[in-house]
Amino acid sequence: MKISLIRKRLGLALAGALALGSASGAVQAQQVAPAPEKPAYEKVVLDANVLFAFDQSLLTAAGRNTLDGFIGRIQGIGSGTMTAIGYADRLGTDDYNQALSERRVASVKAYLISKGVEPIWMVRSSARGESQPTTKTGECAGDTSARTIACLQPDRHVFVELSGSRIQR
Repeated sequence: MKISLIRKRLGLALAGALALGSASGAVQAQQVAPAPEKPAYEKVVLDANVLFAFDQSLLTAAGRNTLDGFIGRIQGIGSGTMTAIGYADRLGTDDYNQALSERRVASVKAYLISKGVEPIWMVRSSARGESQPTTKTGECAGDTSARTIACLQPDRHVFVELSGSRIQR
């Protein structure tokens, strides 16, 4: 009994609203605005050891391709902070490796700038030299043999991280 009374009252209310809404009897549709796009936080990381050859700070062709892929992945991120950290292997003096890792991170930063990345994000960079190797102690025994140099390749890299917002559609 209560349900039929509620339906009756709703029906009368709806009929009254329709009659008031249009003098000609036609129903007018209301435009509903689309939901606003909202930014979502995103972190994109690149840590590749193909960027540099032994004792070099110039990007290899594979390194440029890897950075191009990273640049493609960060497209659409409107603002944020980018951090780049350079590393070197253990061969050479501490001072030399520190300077080498600084040149490596500068090469990556210059490449990113040449591709238009710098104006969009604040890029912070630093260098760690040989102080934080990827390889484990004793993993690459020996001095400057070709085998040791190849084994230490993972230590010659630049880590890049972008944290920012991308509009979700």
